[in-house]
Amino acid sequence: MVRAITAEGIDGWAECVAMSEPLYSPEYVAGCKDVIERFLAPTLLASSDVRAEEVAGLLKPFLSHQMAKAALESAILDAQLKYEGISFGSYLGASKTAVDCGVSVGIAPNIDALMEEVSTYVKAGYRRIKLKIEPGWDVVPVKEVRNAWPEMPLQVDANQAYSRDDAAHLALLDPFNLLLIEQPLDEHDVLGHAMLARQVSTPICLDESITSFEAARDAIALEATTIINIKPGRVGGYLESVRIHDLCVENGLAVWCGGMLETGIGRAANVALAALPGFTLPGDTSASDRYFSKDITNPFVMIDGRLTVPTAPGIGVDIDFEFLESITSTKSIIGHES
Repeated sequence: MVRAITAEGIDGWAECVAMSEPLYSPEYVAGCKDVIERFLAPTLLASSDVRAEEVAGLLKPFLSHQMAKAALESAILDAQLKYEGISFGSYLGASKTAVDCGVSVGIAPNIDALMEEVSTYVKAGYRRIKLKIEPGWDVVPVKEVRNAWPEMPLQVDANQAYSRDDAAHLALLDPFNLLLIEQPLDEHDVLGHAMLARQVSTPICLDESITSFEAARDAIALEATTIINIKPGRVGGYLESVRIHDLCVENGLAVWCGGMLETGIGRAANVALAALPGFTLPGDTSASDRYFSKDITNPFVMIDGRLTVPTAPGIGVDIDFEFLESITSTKSIIGHES
């Protein structure tokens, strides 16, 4: 968690979405903490009166570290918008008051366990199911879920598990009317995704490959994708996310909002982003109880398969500071504490 305190004593909050190990991206929690403390935060503190819109430019000399940069920019933006009395959604350009919820289902131990888990989410009201797939766990589970719920919006996520040689096999998923196949190939193989897109009829969606506006622009030009999953932490923040959203809208691509196991702090900002007009597919914006028995904010509760977009200034949620304090193991103060 990152807390930014303004000269006026206003708190802005954000969370760094890196995992504990560098398995999804090169970033990991301890590394993010280190680069924030040693390089990023001191650079921002050395500048006077920093606004969120200036953060990316100030931190550009430090290569990569999008998740760490996003956490700082988001905390500053939260404080800035609270001071100005503007909600995250209004600032980003939200056009909806609630967003459709999808849910991600991991690799199950067997088909029966998968069907039971999916059934639970369908009964809960989720409007889209995403199945994780990998070689040996793809066509059969997808077929079973599709047969059980023929009308449910369904997509799959490969997390880079396949290669260019698997095109014919991935084409076996075409009959199941999937919304998309997410990141089937290595994140660096954008050309391979373009080749695959010509061999399967299911739309190809990029996730890990899209780390910036420039990466999205080039993937679109190569016709490597027709749908993009925007994860704010992965691309460097919500302002870069809006740039990618606008690029996709201009080029007729659909976008949706991915998730990185955020608490209510990150989820609030994600829901605001997902309310922009170009987000036409349900995102991984599940309710708080999908992952947490107790959230550190007032919980996000799904109503009729949707989450309400917060309208209070900043991220628009109340933080349970007593609970947050009880689960905090370490703190680092950079600069002068107010």
